[in-house]
Amino acid sequence: MTPALTPAVMPADIRAAAQRIAGHVRVTPIMHVAASEFDLPFANALTLKLELLQHVGSFKPRGAFNRVQAAGQLPAAGLVAASGGNHGAAVAFVARSLGIRAEVFVPSSSPAMKRDRIAALGATVHVVDGLYDDAQVAAIKRQIETGALAVHPFEHPDVVAGQGTMSLELETQMASAQEGMGFDTVLVASGGGGFTAGQAAWFEGRKRVVSVEPITSQCLNAARLAGEPVDVTVAGLASDSLGARRLGSVAWSIVHPYVAHSVVVDDDAIRAAQKVLWDRLRLIVEPGGATALAALQSRAYVPEADERMVVVVCGANCDPATVTG
Repeated sequence: MTPALTPAVMPADIRAAAQRIAGHVRVTPIMHVAASEFDLPFANALTLKLELLQHVGSFKPRGAFNRVQAAGQLPAAGLVAASGGNHGAAVAFVARSLGIRAEVFVPSSSPAMKRDRIAALGATVHVVDGLYDDAQVAAIKRQIETGALAVHPFEHPDVVAGQGTMSLELETQMASAQEGMGFDTVLVASGGGGFTAGQAAWFEGRKRVVSVEPITSQCLNAARLAGEPVDVTVAGLASDSLGARRLGSVAWSIVHPYVAHSVVVDDDAIRAAQKVLWDRLRLIVEPGGATALAALQSRAYVPEADERMVVVVCGANCDPATVTG
């Protein structure tokens, strides 16, 4: 029997994070859509949280800003991070906003356009052969050498608390929407688990948080099945953003008590979700950003009657030609 875990992040931490990062991140919009717009065979209420409209095209600045702002006085060496792309762009954006240095280690598997975006934001980019975890090893070595502040994409409570501000914001938006629309469920794409854990930490079981992962990179689902974080293989269309080999321990402390639903989808389902978001809404969404919607389209997640759902569309960083072509 798995021992009880104390969540590393609680709602009070997320409220503090929201105050800390106010003015540094955007309030991203919500969009109420009919399920029929996506050819879904049910009449449930459906809302999109358009987190792809956050600075640098993903939710990542929430966690990065909170980590840096909570750290207090920063070292002269600035910031160091490893990233498949989106977190690196967020760290570079934070560093530029605050006038400090940043180094970002990215795997060779990361798309060139993501590496170029990080460099354009002013960070020094180091390309490491392999996948995200290989870049993380190099970033840790560099942090020891320089004394820079490490900004991990998911394995830190301040990062997870920052990501959780999205759900605090979402709940406020839904309460103030026309006729005070409620919701029951939030579908979220999971990589290393920090984003999903942030949402689950805010709701503490008041809402159903559904983790959605590629079938080829599913560290959260594997942890739930095993009863603890375990190593998994990493591959597939969304591996640059959802490709962690192991669920973070910070995330697990929250996922274990609060995330009771996890599903997986294949690359074809992710591509189909990207296509429908472009065809019906003219949104260019990267594979990881479309993964949560793919769970509904592929029927990996089938809602209960009258279940009111929010789908988080969390990233826009891809070559438009891969979506619109």
